[in-house]
Amino acid sequence: PGRCPATCECLEAAKTVKCVNKNLTAVPPDLPSYVRNLFITGNRLARLPAGAFPAQRLPDLSALNLSGNHLRDVEAGALAALPALRQLDLSGNPLVSLSPQVFGEGGSPLEELALRGALRDHGVLLSLATMLQSGVLRNLSRLDLADNGLLMLPAGMFTALPALRQLDLSNNSLVGLRNVSFHGLGQLQSLNLSNNSLAVLRNSTLAQFRGLPALRHISLGRNTWVCDCAVEDLVTWLKESDQVESKEALTCAYPDKMLGKALLKINGSDLNCSVPIDLPSQLQTSYVFLGIVLALIGAIFLLVLYLNRKGIKKWMHNIRDACRDHMEGYHYRYEINADPRLTNLSSNSDV
Repeated sequence: PGRCPATCECLEAAKTVKCVNKNLTAVPPDLPSYVRNLFITGNRLARLPAGAFPAQRLPDLSALNLSGNHLRDVEAGALAALPALRQLDLSGNPLVSLSPQVFGEGGSPLEELALRGALRDHGVLLSLATMLQSGVLRNLSRLDLADNGLLMLPAGMFTALPALRQLDLSNNSLVGLRNVSFHGLGQLQSLNLSNNSLAVLRNSTLAQFRGLPALRHISLGRNTWVCDCAVEDLVTWLKESDQVESKEALTCAYPDKMLGKALLKINGSDLNCSVPIDLPSQLQTSYVFLGIVLALIGAIFLLVLYLNRKGIKKWMHNIRDACRDHMEGYHYRYEINADPRLTNLSSNSDV
């Protein structure tokens, strides 16, 4: 247990072992038991199976860096035998499978989790959401999900992280936060949403930000803000809030006439919001108005019928008599054509 693997560099005084860029395909089985900080980076592990770290062999390991290892599969129980693990870095791995039970059935003391550039596969994102929602990482205080090209986040992904203090969602492609809930993150201090594709933040999201007492640092730079009437709530919040970092630098990306204009300098006359832009509400109002008009037309029609009931009755009788006379004429002609004698008589009379 006190030896150092041949492919690694061991610093016993610092309780640190580094196995960097050694083309390893598996975790070295003979790691010294004193290790607290373990770096296995730049290798070719590809797979982290259950029991990758032998039980009871690394009781003090608190920081584990597995970044850049070409990892694709992290199986259930792969990190279950690390009772002191506080920091885990899986960044830069092209994960295609991440088991929600990677820490085993019980809870984990993990406090920091970095997955920067490791969630390109949507299935892995869903597995991570399942893991977070299960409550196994209730001690997590820092979560790094940057550089993953994320468009949307699974609903309720962060609801079981009461100790979370820092959340990094920067350098993604997030287009909205409508289904993202920040409720329950009472300890959240820092939220990085910079360099995404956010066009607007709705009132529901802004209300959640206002309701987080510890949240003091929100980064919103380098987003594609659309400065139409929907941005009014965001502008109002920016002017009254002290949570947003460098808010003076936030500028409009669309439309062209507003390009480059600072959000803090926008006023109502710039947006021309006299016409409502809430299309669903506008359509609903139109349908209601159309229903009222049709009901009014129907009522008028019924009233006209009632007032002219006698004339309508006489008109119906006249139509009935006309139809009867017409049908009797057809019947008479049919009887003549059907009787040969009457047909001959009619022919002789014509002659």
